[in-house]
Amino acid sequence: MKRGPENLGGQPRANGCSFSKHGAGGGLKNGYVRGSAGADTHSQIHRIVHNGGLYKRPFNEAFEETPMLVAVLTYVGYGVLTLFGYLRDFLRYWKIEKCHHATDREEQLDFVPLYQDFENFYTRNLYMRIRDSWNRPICSVPGARVDMMERVSHDYNWTFKYTGKVIKDVINMGSYNYLGYTQNTGPFSEAASKVLSQYGVGVCSTRQEMGNLDKHEELETLVARFLGVESAMAYGMGFATNSMNIPALVGKGCLILSDELNHASLVLGARLSGATIRIFKHNNMQSLEKLLKDAIVYGQPRTHRPWKKILIVVEGVYSMEGSIVRLPEVIALKKKYKSYLYLDEAHSIGALGPSGRGVVDYFGLNPEDVDVMMGTFTKSFGAAGGYIGGKKELIDYLRVHSHSAVYATSLSPPVVEQIIASIKCIMGEDGTTIGKQRIQQLSENTRYFRRRLKEMGFIIYGNEDSPIIPLMLYMPAKIGAFGREMLKRHIAVVVVGFPATPIIESRARFCLSAAHTKEILDIALKELDEVGDLLQIKYSRHRLVPLLDRPFDETTYEETED
Repeated sequence: MKRGPENLGGQPRANGCSFSKHGAGGGLKNGYVRGSAGADTHSQIHRIVHNGGLYKRPFNEAFEETPMLVAVLTYVGYGVLTLFGYLRDFLRYWKIEKCHHATDREEQLDFVPLYQDFENFYTRNLYMRIRDSWNRPICSVPGARVDMMERVSHDYNWTFKYTGKVIKDVINMGSYNYLGYTQNTGPFSEAASKVLSQYGVGVCSTRQEMGNLDKHEELETLVARFLGVESAMAYGMGFATNSMNIPALVGKGCLILSDELNHASLVLGARLSGATIRIFKHNNMQSLEKLLKDAIVYGQPRTHRPWKKILIVVEGVYSMEGSIVRLPEVIALKKKYKSYLYLDEAHSIGALGPSGRGVVDYFGLNPEDVDVMMGTFTKSFGAAGGYIGGKKELIDYLRVHSHSAVYATSLSPPVVEQIIASIKCIMGEDGTTIGKQRIQQLSENTRYFRRRLKEMGFIIYGNEDSPIIPLMLYMPAKIGAFGREMLKRHIAVVVVGFPATPIIESRARFCLSAAHTKEILDIALKELDEVGDLLQIKYSRHRLVPLLDRPFDETTYEETED
């Protein structure tokens, strides 16, 4: 891999990143160019991505640094909650405190505690305050709008009761329905209904016994052709596709190099494998290359024998950060150090690339350069399950050695038909251009929504082409407040806090869909603008000034400092 100059004057470095003009300390975060003050940030990033000629398109991705005051207040907020929590626990012990909302229920006392020590304290004193922000049940198709069941709590969010009322037409900004294929009417549901009447719902067997249907064979052939690989295999659960197949690929004496923000299924699979695991900083090619060098030079601990395999594990789109893997650079390092690459395209397949073939298509790369291509059918395809694609030898090996293949029940036939119909639509094999139009619509929605949020002054993370858009909330009290205020305005959002994120990086996560119309997005943006002012969460220190008379899908802007 070609390397750029290693000086500090804003020139590209080995990982395709650059220091800012204000010095090395203020310009980088995990290998990224921060959204530092100065109007040339975007031009910096645009210049950087052509480092070494690896990128064929601009790669605009930046993470604005947390404002110092906000960071301090967030720590203070957690500190006050913790201090008063322990104080009230002490007063309850001596029966001075009369409020017992933050104590375990009496009916739970006879059971083994679910949590110990600080986990128990955190759950009772912090999580319970905002527990109503999660697990809200919906009672409709998770499309652009959903119906939600109203619920109330009379015991400090320990339990909930349903009122019997339904909140109608809530704008859905949380589901992974990227291409809008989650439907209960139309050709997809009709095809699934037809297969349901022919095959039934369940298969009641594994693929190696009596559960291998002609529909499964058709699906795997179609997936392989869609991905551009020799062969593919489908699994009944996306999570288990990672957690059960990684142990089949590597074991003791092997080395896994894992991105620090990889999904829990990848982390679990790596731990179950028995291989040695080393973590590199998120999307940071310098960190990855250092680990690769050390692995080659030093080998295994104590014996210093060469590693049997070195497997690099990354995701296409990271579901909490909205960032896209620097795949051209990862592949270049993989080839340079003769290692293997495992790519999880759960959130990128269908959602990225001109043909919807994921991050490989997005960068215009050869699928053969990725040794193991994993993805799920649970998001862009509106179904369930996952897949692994690659060389025929790989898939034949997994059919015999993968626990998901040997012991798990096969995919339900109606689900298989939903996936087949979705893929054919994306590829245009249904005789329409609907698939291509939806991919384009998702791209336009993503850029439009991101640009408008920046103009309003919110801090958002991730790549400009990522349909996952994290909006930073930071303070613990604003997690619940944001979710509740948005629901009052009939907008359903996902809020995320510690321990799912770093303690000072609580956020709301928006997932864009091709099913969202401009009208729906404008309604959501209008309400977001009001809630942002109400909760004072427009933390960005440099605002974007919108240009007049700009078309819907245009993305240019000017940047100024406050």
